[in-house]
Amino acid sequence: MKTTAHVDEIAHGRVLEVNLHGKLAQRDFDQVVPETERLIERFGKIRILVTLHDFEGWDLGAVWEEIKWEAKHFYHVERIAIVGDSRWHRRMASLCGSFTTARVRYFHLDSLDQAYQWVDA
Repeated sequence: MKTTAHVDEIAHGRVLEVNLHGKLAQRDFDQVVPETERLIERFGKIRILVTLHDFEGWDLGAVWEEIKWEAKHFYHVERIAIVGDSRWHRRMASLCGSFTTARVRYFHLDSLDQAYQWVDA
């Protein structure tokens, strides 16, 4: 499966929606990071909704980019909603909370509407 990182800005502006498929590679951050940087510059603090579709994790380059981004923006993210459909997605959400000051919450794919409401509340 081809890796894609699709980025959409949701209506209220400060919420960034990221849909992930396959295995995240370092090159995928070239698409995601500029959008997050722009939103942080505009709003100061943002919220992120991550939807995992057949997500297989990160390659080493992507892990390094993720660590650098999280260190730089430790205080710039208020909420992160992680939406997935497997146990390891839920565990990933729990682990994610250790690396940010953001409130992090996991939602199952069938609760996507609740995730949107929570992240934008």
